[in-house]
Amino acid sequence: MDRILEKYERYSFAERQLVANDQPDSPANWTLEYSKLKARIELLQRNHRHYMGEDLDAISMKDLQNLEQQLDTALKNIRSRKNQLLYDSISELQRKEKAIQEQNSMLAKKIKEKEKEMGQQTQWVQQNHCTNAPPPPPPQFLMAPHHQLPCLNIGGGTYEAATEARRNELDLTLDSLYSCHLGCFAA
Repeated sequence: MDRILEKYERYSFAERQLVANDQPDSPANWTLEYSKLKARIELLQRNHRHYMGEDLDAISMKDLQNLEQQLDTALKNIRSRKNQLLYDSISELQRKEKAIQEQNSMLAKKIKEKEKEMGQQTQWVQQNHCTNAPPPPPPQFLMAPHHQLPCLNIGGGTYEAATEARRNELDLTLDSLYSCHLGCFAA
């Protein structure tokens, strides 16, 4: 019944619209528009009440079955949309998970490469700085002439004193200090 009323309103409105096109701003056109909108609002409010389960006493059996079909169709559409959104969300999360796993494996490879490089550098430093090869010569401004090497001798004339004196010698050539600690400053 509602459909019949809606069809009637549409057809009568279309017919009135053709007549009203001749005079678009006439008061008759405004009253026609008002009555059309008022009828549409009443129909929507009645349908809303029916969907909410109110005022069902005046509805015929056929209209109740029609209302039930509309509600079932609406529920199916809602469930279908919900399932589609869930599926899309799951797909997006799986795509993000895959991207994160790829990024994680790439970072793990980089870490292994850096560790390998650090191990090679450590091995190279140990080979170059801790071998018995002579250290690179220190800069000339740090080095005193070899014939003027000062030594500090403390001790007496005994063997133990001579050993102690050797331990207390002050080597101002800086060769040993330069090779171990200042090697990075050599140019």
